[in-house]
Amino acid sequence: MFGRNQRPEPDAIEVIIGPRATFVGVLRCDASIRIDGAIDGGSIETPANVILTETARVQADITPKTVSVRGICRGTIRADRVELLEGSQVYGALFVNSFFMDDGVLLQAELNIQGVTPGVTPGDTVVPPRPDTQASIPVVTPPGNPPDSPG
Repeated sequence: MFGRNQRPEPDAIEVIIGPRATFVGVLRCDASIRIDGAIDGGSIETPANVILTETARVQADITPKTVSVRGICRGTIRADRVELLEGSQVYGALFVNSFFMDDGVLLQAELNIQGVTPGVTPGDTVVPPRPDTQASIPVVTPPGNPPDSPG
């Protein structure tokens, strides 16, 4: 009836770390994750969503599609979208394509909004040109003045 190959809906919350629970380690899931308790190290990875409620205390790296934060989060977040909701505290680094922040948020983190580059598939790494690379600027000589003649 319910096979191992059957995947839940992306919005289905399948993993809950309760308010009296503490977890340390790597948490991987293909469904959404809600955290009410504490994560004291490690990482959280899902192609779906991560929700940190107001009682959540997370010290971990988080890599979801979207993360919504109401609690306290310390670590690196790499997500398509980050939502910092009223009362949240975030410390560390954020690498996002889309960012939302309510009033009443404490943000002490490096914020990297990557955006979407035309012609690039989201999730691909875009490497900016090296700063030591000199772009050549074409020089146009006005008609009637040869380039080496005094003028």
